[in-house]
Formats: sequence, structure tokens, C-alpha cells
Amino acid sequence: MRTSQRSLNGIDVDALKETISTIEAQPDLARFAFRANTTWRGGARATTTIQGFWGAGHEDDSRTEPFELEGDEPPVLLGGNRAPNAVETVLHALTSCLTVGLVYNAAARGIEIEALDFDVEGTLDLQPFLGLSDDHRPGYDAITVRYRVQADAPRETIEELCRYVQRTSPVMDVITNPVPVEVVLEA
Repeated sequence: MRTSQRSLNGIDVDALKETISTIEAQPDLARFAFRANTTWRGGARATTTIQGFWGAGHEDDSRTEPFELEGDEPPVLLGGNRAPNAVETVLHALTSCLTVGLVYNAAARGIEIEALDFDVEGTLDLQPFLGLSDDHRPGYDAITVRYRVQADAPRETIEELCRYVQRTSPVMDVITNPVPVEVVLEA
């Protein structure tokens, strides 16, 4: 692999454009399958291990060590408060995806980002989770994302870029559109 002559926002712009051109010419390379394994650790704790994935036409083995994500609950929800809970992790997934989308797309458009941060909040009612009511949905009622960006582009350009990123964000799509989920008990 060659070394890029141009980097913007920490992104190798030449490699990004080369990847886009390659996938444009071979759309099957855009199909990815991500996997995770979660193990219960007692109480409200769980550990999710993520390592391999299939993408760009082959099994990827670039991760020599697995990533481990911890999950727990705060004491008010009977947990040990050792890690974020699952719905907090969803907020992280959303803003992490929006971050990548903004930075990559800004780089592709020649926009230098000096600073970028998000505040995100989701509200939900735990009554369905606790088996107390079927009158509410068990997930978030609403999520509000606020972001601040310092960049060498006018506000209108940044707002349009953010709208584009929202339309193309995989996690935004997962959160805002129903996704078929099959849960299978294995022996």
C-alpha cells in the first residue's frame, strides 16, 4: 500500500478516494458482516468481544487482539456501575458513527475540522422493561444530538454536511428504521 501525499482531519484522503473508486467499480466489496460475542458475567454485567469481520470480499484478520466492551447498570437499576448500560452504548454508537461520517466526508470535500464534539441524550420509560406496562415502547422515546464543530467552512456548508451524514450513517439508519432481528435459542 502506498503512502498518501495528502492527509486531512487525520484521514488519508487519497486512500479514501481510492476506496470509494474501488467500491464504485466493484459494488460487492461494500458488503460487510460484523460479529460480536457477549458473555454474561453475573448480575447486570456482560462482556462483549469483537474481533473478526467479513468485508471487502474476504474475512479480515487485521485485529490480532479482540476488543472488549463492558456493560453494566447503575446501582439504581441494581447494577455494579462498572460500565455503561446498553442504551448508553447505543448513544455512543450513534455519535461515534456521526463523528466518523462528518470527519471522513469533510476530508473528502476538502474541509478541515479543527474541533468536533457531541452531546447526546435519550429518554425512555422502563415500565415495559420491568413488565409493568405495554403502553410505552421499551426503547428510546426520543434522542437529541447536539454538536459543535470548528471548521474552515461556512455554517451552511457544515449544516448541509451534517444532513448528508445523517442520511448516510449506518447507526442512524439502524436507530430510525426497523431492522429485522432474529433471536434463536441454540442447544
